[in-house]
Amino acid sequence: METGKAIRMMDITKTFGEVVANDKVCLDIHPGEILALLGENGSGKTTLMNMLSGIYLPEGGQICINDHPQVIRCPKDAFCLGIGMIHQHFKLVDVLTAAENIVLGLNEHKLVDLKNVRVQVKQICDRYGFVVDPDKKVYDMSVSEKQTLEIVKVLYRGADVLILDEPTAVLTPQETAKLFTVMRNMKADGKSLVIITHKLHEVMEISDRVAVLRKGRFIGDIATKDTNPQQLTDMMVGRAVSLNIDRPQPINPVERLVVKDVTVLDSDGVKRLDNVSFTAYGGEILGIAGITGSGQRELLECIAGLARVEKGGSIRFLPPEGKEEELVGKNPLDIYKLGVGLAFVPEDRFGMGLVGSMDLTDNVMLRSYKNGKSMFADRKTPRALAQKIVKELEVVTPSLTIPLRRLSGGNVQKVLVGREIAGKPSLMMSAYAVRGLDINTSYTIYHLLNKQKEEGAAVIYVGEDLDVLLELCDRILVLCAGKVSAVVDGRTARKEEVGLLMTHLGEEATA
Repeated sequence: METGKAIRMMDITKTFGEVVANDKVCLDIHPGEILALLGENGSGKTTLMNMLSGIYLPEGGQICINDHPQVIRCPKDAFCLGIGMIHQHFKLVDVLTAAENIVLGLNEHKLVDLKNVRVQVKQICDRYGFVVDPDKKVYDMSVSEKQTLEIVKVLYRGADVLILDEPTAVLTPQETAKLFTVMRNMKADGKSLVIITHKLHEVMEISDRVAVLRKGRFIGDIATKDTNPQQLTDMMVGRAVSLNIDRPQPINPVERLVVKDVTVLDSDGVKRLDNVSFTAYGGEILGIAGITGSGQRELLECIAGLARVEKGGSIRFLPPEGKEEELVGKNPLDIYKLGVGLAFVPEDRFGMGLVGSMDLTDNVMLRSYKNGKSMFADRKTPRALAQKIVKELEVVTPSLTIPLRRLSGGNVQKVLVGREIAGKPSLMMSAYAVRGLDINTSYTIYHLLNKQKEEGAAVIYVGEDLDVLLELCDRILVLCAGKVSAVVDGRTARKEEVGLLMTHLGEEATA
């Protein structure tokens, strides 16, 4: 690895109101290396890289590219300097195709040859093993396809410095391995890569060096070979943190949700769920495992009344008190009026869970605005709940009135999870609840899910990290191509066994 410095960031400072996002941060990025940038949510990682990629302008300090001072005023400046960033929240136009998104903003004064773009996209995909349909509209893409498109878009633009913000959050283990192969190839070509991630096992696997931020300040950097996950966690948090997930034994589990012969079709008539049956018990955590697109999203959405179940399917909810209810054929409002204590943390934070232009109080009020006793909505109660969520989950925000889109991805996720848990549900469904969260906050969420379990709620947890699923869940339902491959015991199943079931249908199991 070369000893020169591709980029030097010296005394970089950025504030948002009274919040100091970056406080005189100094960071070097070397050519031919993979640098992991670690820190808790709100520590300033993404803000620092946003200044390098031209999203924000620093208020102090200097950026040098190959020892030459540069002022990066916009993303186009960064692109001209060979810097590309893949953001945690997608920067795509939904109504355009993949090819149109890739060339958007390039060659504004020339007629774009989309045929040539398709050829180049295919070359990139063939070279790196990606799968992108250049003519597919973004609004028809899954979260995984959108992430892949973002990666291809930056590769198409030929960045020499590649910044990846939580790039594996929506990738399967196989896709992650392919991405890491690509990253190593780029490193071998002398390119610089910065990966922002909270997955410490990925840091240990892919990075050469680790830099740590805490509360906007640079704590230090260390060669990956000279450290370990526990040491890195302690550096991020500033104190010793246990990396063990508690998993209490279920006490008197009772049937809470019985799903029988559920089939769901998408808008094109393709089966996303095929004759799925299982039972979720109050007092347990049922994990859902599967590669991206195996039907996890459709499963939760049909239970929540957001997706139509084909004739013959049944979803019975058995409340702690009162009569059982059939949820098939009911929309979310119908389910709410039945008094079903259902909480849902969806996969897409802003697409389904929250409104980015609204503040914390208003987003909390989305679940309770109908509860007012007069024609005016009750704002006092949701404001108090928002303050409680900020305090207990340590949400980093200047105030309760700031638009949610201005918070870091991890802090947005804290607000969403905190709002849903606050309703004390009897059925808690969560899709990738810790996506984008730092390790300390992730363990806080695991504790909250276990608390719901101990209070008798049935918890359905869709996760992408098999290690966490095997450590957190009592049982794991494995989906493969929309079908139930198996239901395994979380305490005795092996990671290799679950991984194999995710890609090959085993003997179908119900419980």
